Amino acid sequence: MPEKAFCQDDTSSVFIDLSKLKRIKIFTDDFSYAYSGRHDKLQEKFSSLEFIPGPFKDNPIPVRLTTNRIILKFRVSNSSDSSIAAWFFPGYFFPEIRLYNYENGQLTELPSIFPEDKKESSFKEFIVPPNGSMIVIAEILPLKTYTNSLNPRLIQSTYLNSYIAILSGVNRTENIFTYIFSGLLLMMIFFSLANYLQNLNSEFLLYAGYAFFIGFMLFLKTASIPGADHFNFFMEGYLDFVMQGIGIIFYMAFMKKFLDTRTRHRFLYHLYNWGIVIVIISLALYSYSYFFTDDYRLQNETENAAKLILLLMVVIFIFYSFRRRKEHLLWYMFWGNLCLFVFSLMSQFTILFNYMVWDIQGLFTSGIFYYETGIWLELIFFLLGLSYKNKQQLITETKEKEQLIATNKLMEYEKELAVLKAQQEERERISADMHDELGSGMTVIRLMSEIAKDKLKDQAPSEIGKISDSANEVLDKMNTIIWSMSSSNDTLDNLIYYIRNYATEYFENTPIRCEVNVPENIPQHVMSGNKRRNIFLSAKEALNNVLKHSGASSVSIDIAVNPNLRIRIVDNGKGIDMDHIRRFGNGLKNMSKRMEDIGGSFQIENNNGTLVTLQSPL
Repeated sequence: MPEKAFCQDDTSSVFIDLSKLKRIKIFTDDFSYAYSGRHDKLQEKFSSLEFIPGPFKDNPIPVRLTTNRIILKFRVSNSSDSSIAAWFFPGYFFPEIRLYNYENGQLTELPSIFPEDKKESSFKEFIVPPNGSMIVIAEILPLKTYTNSLNPRLIQSTYLNSYIAILSGVNRTENIFTYIFSGLLLMMIFFSLANYLQNLNSEFLLYAGYAFFIGFMLFLKTASIPGADHFNFFMEGYLDFVMQGIGIIFYMAFMKKFLDTRTRHRFLYHLYNWGIVIVIISLALYSYSYFFTDDYRLQNETENAAKLILLLMVVIFIFYSFRRRKEHLLWYMFWGNLCLFVFSLMSQFTILFNYMVWDIQGLFTSGIFYYETGIWLELIFFLLGLSYKNKQQLITETKEKEQLIATNKLMEYEKELAVLKAQQEERERISADMHDELGSGMTVIRLMSEIAKDKLKDQAPSEIGKISDSANEVLDKMNTIIWSMSSSNDTLDNLIYYIRNYATEYFENTPIRCEVNVPENIPQHVMSGNKRRNIFLSAKEALNNVLKHSGASSVSIDIAVNPNLRIRIVDNGKGIDMDHIRRFGNGLKNMSKRMEDIGGSFQIENNNGTLVTLQSPL
């Protein structure tokens, strides 16, 4: 109860003449007020009430008085010859308003006359008869919110619609800003959902949840205010804090995922886990006190404690991220949270000290404007952080792909090397077996045929000589095969020296003089056994044709490497008859095919003898 009390008969005797009311009459010292229990019946308690003369000093309405009923007493008169109606309006956040006529110590409830628009149920009309007067008692139940203020006034009957339009337009700039901001958050929701559907990254889904609850809460508050319908009361007294709390839960879960706190920032991981638990407990306690108790102090203290803890968590995050400002992603979130923290404080300061909501003018006196500005700046730094994170992730993915490609190539190379090694080992084994088994066998055949030919001398059949010649020919071919199969011979210089040695030995006991010219510096180059074998056999076939068909006295073999391998075999014989080459048909075809198989070329022409050119890429 108030410290200084007055008897209900000691109220001001000033009458408000409704016939002289032009537009609005704001109560100053022409009323008195008292408090009654929330569940008291006014007819029973009225006689014991102690009224205090106005003006009303408890603005905003203290938390301890929010659950009480406020009783106003004022006098009105009508000096005209016709009835006059006026509208009583205490403010928007009063879910119950009853008017009584106090006469002869009795309270008579006046009819409840509301505007046509049900959202304007805070306006109550009463009628004063001609040349009459009355003492009006207004019983008002405040909404359970810490921002509620009582600013009673009387409004001329015909001016009501204009006054409502004025109230609706007071914060028009603020409302437009909120709608634009809600649209931006809606775009962020679509953006986050699109990213989530694209890569199934849950951090985008969490941010979409945060943007949805915060944006929808701001949109509903703007769309429903001013207004005195049930939804507006529910929104202002309960739903706004709940939606804000759920949005904050989504935001903390998003921060855990976005910053990878489980592996990179264990302190923040535990901080946000505790924060989520605290908000959930606060919402549960807040809902319990709202729906199941009349004790607004518990509800208010729960909300204040939750907000204080959340602000403390933001401060902790700011200090934590400032100390680790070299981490670019954490640094972006530092600036975003710092802006949100500063502008949230400005918003709360504006709400607490600019409580005369019906007289506020201008965007910069709006608490919601500062709160939305903080969220907007936090959103900008989030997008900057997201851009940086995507860039780093793209670089990491590119490196991982390159590393994977390199690993796959290395595995392929290892497989190829393993296959080549196995093939080479098999080649070595086969060449060793051919040398040991076939070579020794053919040598025995050749020796036995030579011994038989020596013993029989002139009586030796010609077949024995053919056996010896065939054995020599097979040994030569076998040696060539063994040479081509041996991996130790897989070099360019080995091929060149092998051709030179073979040519020198081949013409050694013949009337043809052989000259072989090789490069002074032969480059180190690996050459497979198949390529060496085809080049050598082609050169061998050309030398065989010189010995058997050219009639030459000399042959020159020029070997050059620049940049391909080129072998020129030229003799001074009679030359090849290009019109009659059937006797060379198979040999020339074989040479051409061998060179084509290894990507090379074969050419034969007359040039004061026969010129054979073999070319092969290295």
